[in-house]
Amino acid sequence: MIRRLHAEGVPKSQIASRLGISRNTVAKAVAASRPPRYERSAGPNAFTDVEPVVRALLAEHPSMPATVLAERVGWSGSITWFRDNLRAIRSEYAPPDPADRLFYRPGDQVQCDLWFPPARIPLGDAQQGSPPVLVMVCSSSRFITAVMIPSRTTGDLLAGMWHLVVEQIQGVPRRWVWDNESGIGRGGRPAEGVVAFMGTMAATLVQLKPYDPESKGIVERANGYLETSFLPGRSFASPADFNAQLRQWLVGANTRRVRAIAARPAELIAADRAAMLPVPPVAPAIGHRWWVRLGRDYYVRVAGNDYSVDPTVIGAMVEVTADLDRVLVRHQGRVVAEHARCWARATTVTDPAHVATAAVLRRAYQQRPHPGAEADPLVRDLADYDRAFGIEVA
Repeated sequence: MIRRLHAEGVPKSQIASRLGISRNTVAKAVAASRPPRYERSAGPNAFTDVEPVVRALLAEHPSMPATVLAERVGWSGSITWFRDNLRAIRSEYAPPDPADRLFYRPGDQVQCDLWFPPARIPLGDAQQGSPPVLVMVCSSSRFITAVMIPSRTTGDLLAGMWHLVVEQIQGVPRRWVWDNESGIGRGGRPAEGVVAFMGTMAATLVQLKPYDPESKGIVERANGYLETSFLPGRSFASPADFNAQLRQWLVGANTRRVRAIAARPAELIAADRAAMLPVPPVAPAIGHRWWVRLGRDYYVRVAGNDYSVDPTVIGAMVEVTADLDRVLVRHQGRVVAEHARCWARATTVTDPAHVATAAVLRRAYQQRPHPGAEADPLVRDLADYDRAFGIEVA
């Protein structure tokens, strides 16, 4: 009030008379830069006695919790008062870790991560589970792509990445950002098959250091967006139903306005794709692939499940390949088994035609001539012995 009246041109003597205060008080108020307040002079307190020990502990362990520090120094007072005093000096021993503002060029980067939806999805054979969802977000346009995959193994991760590149992104970003996912690689060492995959895509794999979520914060926020906006209120009959609903939902999600870029991802993805590399004409090696000699039970095991094979190739080497949808078995280039990929565990998948062929082969094996039965005709008819020795039988 004093400063307002003075600004209006009221003399100091009139201000003192009007407010009933001393003219010295008016003069001090006009000259002060802020209103007066009570300030207690700093003095020794209970924390002052333990402060040297606390500082010594912080010098060796800057992130030691306040409760542990209080226990080490024998603090018996209020833990809130201890935390308040500790907060004032901890910054001297724990230097800040600033996060830079990042800018992304179109077509340069895609951030990848796995999201594990907290939902029970029927997998077949009366089993339920929560398979991982591969999420890939174009950093420049914020365009979200995602697909549920059977497992987090290298084969399924590469198959999921190829699926999203071909079906949804429709281009190859120049840099692929991953954390230390075991199926991709750890400690700067890519998993087997990842280098060949990235070489076919002509792209660069960027693996982040541990405890660095800020470097792929775009996909981390996309995971949270999926969990809070897509998942609630939905039920799923199978992983295929989950992917169908997810693909339909992403169409609308990519048309929302993103505040960070002040635009809609569906409007910017065209510029992103134009700056990306083209999809290679030849698909890279993806999924699971190996060779095995087919045993007598004519089944091969893929990701914990057994799939039947044409028993006519028992004992021969067969090539087993599995992607996100199918399991194929080939012998000398000929397909001898084809099944839909089973997402359950410890399940046997059988083709009735293989069982029928096995029954025919089994009967033929059981009815085969006994080895050596035709070596000497005398062993087949005892009358031949009588005629050989001249014995006449009535």
